[in-house]
Amino acid sequence: MNSSAASHPSWSKFEALRRDGNLRAAAETLKSVLTREPRTDWAYNELIELLVTMGRMGDANTLARTALHVNPLNAQAHNLFGTLLSEQNDLPSGEWHFRRAIEVGGEQPMFLANLALNLMKQGRTDEAEPCFARADALDPGNLKTLAHWSKLCEVTNDMPRAWELLERAAAASPGSDINLLRANHLSRLGKPHEALALLDGAARLSGDARLERGRLLDRLGRYDEAWNDLVLGKQRLAAETGGLTYNAEGVETFFAKLKRFFVASTFRELPSASVRSDVPQPVFIVGFPRSGTTLIEQVLASHSAVRAGGELPFLGELRQFSLNQFAGPESFPDNLARVCAADRRWAATIFRDYYFARAEQYGLTAPGKLFFTDKMPFNEIWLPLLRMAFPRARLVRVIRHPLDVCVSMLSHNMTHGFNCGYRIEDIVHHLLAVADLDAHYAREQPTGDSNLEWVLSYESFIADQQGETARLLEFLELPFESATLNFHQNRRYAPTPSYAQVTERLNDRSVGRHRNYARQLAPFVPQLQPLLQARGYSAVGG
Repeated sequence: MNSSAASHPSWSKFEALRRDGNLRAAAETLKSVLTREPRTDWAYNELIELLVTMGRMGDANTLARTALHVNPLNAQAHNLFGTLLSEQNDLPSGEWHFRRAIEVGGEQPMFLANLALNLMKQGRTDEAEPCFARADALDPGNLKTLAHWSKLCEVTNDMPRAWELLERAAAASPGSDINLLRANHLSRLGKPHEALALLDGAARLSGDARLERGRLLDRLGRYDEAWNDLVLGKQRLAAETGGLTYNAEGVETFFAKLKRFFVASTFRELPSASVRSDVPQPVFIVGFPRSGTTLIEQVLASHSAVRAGGELPFLGELRQFSLNQFAGPESFPDNLARVCAADRRWAATIFRDYYFARAEQYGLTAPGKLFFTDKMPFNEIWLPLLRMAFPRARLVRVIRHPLDVCVSMLSHNMTHGFNCGYRIEDIVHHLLAVADLDAHYAREQPTGDSNLEWVLSYESFIADQQGETARLLEFLELPFESATLNFHQNRRYAPTPSYAQVTERLNDRSVGRHRNYARQLAPFVPQLQPLLQARGYSAVGG
């Protein structure tokens, strides 16, 4: 809060409403201020934060843009918009706004800490370190700074330093609960019993802490207790983030529209772009979340010719981009009928170049590599757009036992897939819906070149790492390099729930994990049976 906010006649009313939990009325108070005084920076900033608290992320995004249009020198609006963009995985854009906040508002500890966290998520850990250090120097003992700095040390395997920072955080904020971070740390050190004791001693567990306890119980073979914590943890997480829900009917309606439009006759009419030879080419790693896509990306990123892209949102963005370019009464995908005419067949080219422009922003098109990876979960939804923009792109399909995928998705906090990950019922529904859509595309899309897709089984990779790695590199027409077998030595930080696993040697601990939850999964096996059969798995672990 700044002095202009504290002295404003509406501040006390707004603060009282927020303190009492009447967020809707607090938001209306701020809107009234902005109606009367549309250049009031503090009201914009407070309302953006309030909208985020209420789970209205789209409205918060729109308001942040408006705030910066009204006053491009509003440092806190840059910081807030940078945070929103970073949470949407648009990390380079978030970084730009954090740096702009520092430029116009000075080296404020919050700005520096947010920039450091953003850089860490980009895998630029060496650049994140001095930002955390500077934030700590300006505001010693800040819990958020120390907690995230500790995480940075953990992911770079500086465990003693990570623990030291956690102890500093506990000393500076004795009333705070850092047991989750301590438990994470102890778990990484192979001390699950000590980690579990910390969480068991907590008066109340957050959603994330419940999930961590569930994973620890799973590791210790206490499966019924583990499942209970995983379910309750996801329920609490959904509530903590504004009551997130999965709209199964909405997903089915949207996928039905995609299937009605993208049929064989339409595929034959849609244009396709030529290959740009002046930049590295994307390799799309597709598969359900927690199917092994991060592992395969880490393997490929250990090759000298491949740059890791991570979870890139660009294909999904082409939906809105197409609506902007080819506006009309139709919604997506029906608006794409407009690009079949001769005077608009350049659409595929601008789809391709939009993707590359965004990739350039992420530093992925720099010289020195042949490929960069794109492993955004559920990219299968956008396969028709992918093939319009990149008809010759290589696609690596990673498959894993669907029941193992279900257990792993329930075990981790993830927002992919229209918020499907918060209930086992929704996880099953979404996996089946995406698999059905993917199968539709396979039936309707022209066969094309079969050498452009490679199916890789997670279980097969675990059983024959060297052979599967060699075949994968051969598919990409890359020479074998021994570094791809030692992917765990790659110092790159993969900012996904799999970050810890890909720093370990390959192991089979996660194969057949669903057997431990046969009773809990039994109600969903009949629904999943066609998918299990189609992918060569059995309900009991085949």
